[in-house]
Amino acid sequence: MDESLQIIGVTTVPGGCVVTQPWGYAPQMPGVLTRLAADTICYGLYANPKSGSQGSIARQGIAEGRDLHPGVAPRENSTSEEVVASYLYRHSAVAYSCAFAGLRLTDRRAVVGPPDAWVELPRRDYWSH
Repeated sequence: MDESLQIIGVTTVPGGCVVTQPWGYAPQMPGVLTRLAADTICYGLYANPKSGSQGSIARQGIAEGRDLHPGVAPRENSTSEEVVASYLYRHSAVAYSCAFAGLRLTDRRAVVGPPDAWVELPRRDYWSH
């Protein structure tokens, strides 16, 4: 893994924490997301400059969804919660992701920075679960 992907930002917010990496996608890699979701739910968001926002879901340490598109119209098999969130947070991938994970941001700092702390991920394969 690229050295720059080893560093992520962490910010405490009501409901949990926001993990960010302004220059990369490490927080939403399966191995990172499932470890973060050991006893909770996580929604990983990668604002891909080439193809748009991509989301991933992990609950209780298990990856449940990848290549999702937060903030767009609901899919045919969406849960009722996902349908409501899709309409409430249309065209706002960050708001959709935070709402899905149960986070209540009180300001924009958790997303735009600076984070409460920069931490280094242990070296391992984060593309596997």
